[in-house]
Amino acid sequence: MEELYHFINGKRIKGQSNNFGDVFNPATGDVIAKLPYANETELDNAVQGAKKAQLKWAVTSPQKRGRVMMEFVRLLNRDMERLAKCLSKEHGKTIPDARGDIQRGLEVVEFCIGAPHFLKGEFTDSAGTGIDMYSMRQPLGVVAGITPFNFPAMIPMWKFAPAIACGNAFILKPSERDPSVPLMLAELMVEAGLPKGILQVVNGDKIAVDAILNHPDITAIGFVGSTPIAQYIYTEGCRNGKRVQCFGGAKNHMIIMPDADLDQAVDALVGSGYGAAGERCMAISVAVPVGEKTADLLIEKLIPKVETLQVGPYTAGENMDFGPLITKEARERVLNLIDSGVKQGAMLKVDNRDFRMQGYENGFFVGAHLFDMVKPEMDIYKEEIFGPVLSTVRTESYQEALDLVMNNPYGNGTSIFTRDGDTARDFAHQINVGMVGINVPIPVPLAYHTFGGWKKSAFGDLNQHGPDAFRFYTKTKTVTSRWPSGIKEGAILNFPSIG
Repeated sequence: MEELYHFINGKRIKGQSNNFGDVFNPATGDVIAKLPYANETELDNAVQGAKKAQLKWAVTSPQKRGRVMMEFVRLLNRDMERLAKCLSKEHGKTIPDARGDIQRGLEVVEFCIGAPHFLKGEFTDSAGTGIDMYSMRQPLGVVAGITPFNFPAMIPMWKFAPAIACGNAFILKPSERDPSVPLMLAELMVEAGLPKGILQVVNGDKIAVDAILNHPDITAIGFVGSTPIAQYIYTEGCRNGKRVQCFGGAKNHMIIMPDADLDQAVDALVGSGYGAAGERCMAISVAVPVGEKTADLLIEKLIPKVETLQVGPYTAGENMDFGPLITKEARERVLNLIDSGVKQGAMLKVDNRDFRMQGYENGFFVGAHLFDMVKPEMDIYKEEIFGPVLSTVRTESYQEALDLVMNNPYGNGTSIFTRDGDTARDFAHQINVGMVGINVPIPVPLAYHTFGGWKKSAFGDLNQHGPDAFRFYTKTKTVTSRWPSGIKEGAILNFPSIG
């Protein structure tokens, strides 16, 4: 069995804590690797190496940093298939979905090639007599990212690429569920020309997370995961004086208006609700049809689409629609929530609770499920299921549908499908959700915009990628400069004014 490693100072480092966790193939249920979990000493060794390397990296020109990113993009494209297969083996998602995971991370790296533009400061000539003022953006030092299992390539790149482009060193603590791709990315960064020590990968569990939160030399932390953990990391990180951005859970709704193209809406719901087995923070898990006629037609069109979804291991070919869940515990949780929906009175229109994949009986597969007549007080509505389950909540009016989304504690993403521009515009302006789709099912912004939710889906002032990333990973210094010009004013005791 393979024993994995940490990646510190440009080398593979064996774990020293004698604490290991299992890495599974979710399709088979087999343990395929042992992963070392770092202790505080191992984390500190990584931080000290990063701290030393960052001093020189910080004064490396932004153009040279950008060239490293450029070469990294080339290497990612070169190794796309190798990375995708490894990602699918440990996560379970299909090969096409794995490629998409890598591609959306790659796009942020491409954006970071333009670091020289985003690190430009501002300049005011002759702010006063003989006085110029200018600002500069400087790196924070050593920063860290704690990333989730559901996007083991994309989210690490969303974190480390802008941080490193800004001149920081980065400590990555990836998910212990699927750690191999993050380790491979770090090795590719070194191959691309990144100095050793600038990107460190430290594997672990809560001990490693708390070591990051408490380490005095880590100045900023980014996190993506569940809301309870996001709140914990945000609270503890801020208490320790760190800059923190945390992104938590979601309950994403799609409103379907009576005038919507129902065929388009159905395809959008199937793709966004069941892709990656529903293990996406931007998955649409609640369909909200407006009016009984709309709801009846929607369910009628959804049922055959959901019933014919192909579920299987990534090795079965690229025609599979989705694969297994990440762990046995995740599977059990999803099935328990489905049972609770039935007990609480929702109508289970597509029931695959008895689904078993022939030849993969020990895998963590869950078939596609479709609920109708779901009520907001039910557990399947209140909980983020993170599985292939779509709930339908019927509403009588646009206002009722709008209120449903507005009153939900999560605010990550939402969509509306309609042909009416006035309704769409009203929805976009009123809704208290961070990312909005209009006839778009998964409104994930491209790399040059920012990604982030509202309410209990996000904690912190700045979003991921786009211009916000360069703001988060730098601090601003403002300089007021005056050179002797022969003017003698004497001492000025009142508060200075140069206007």
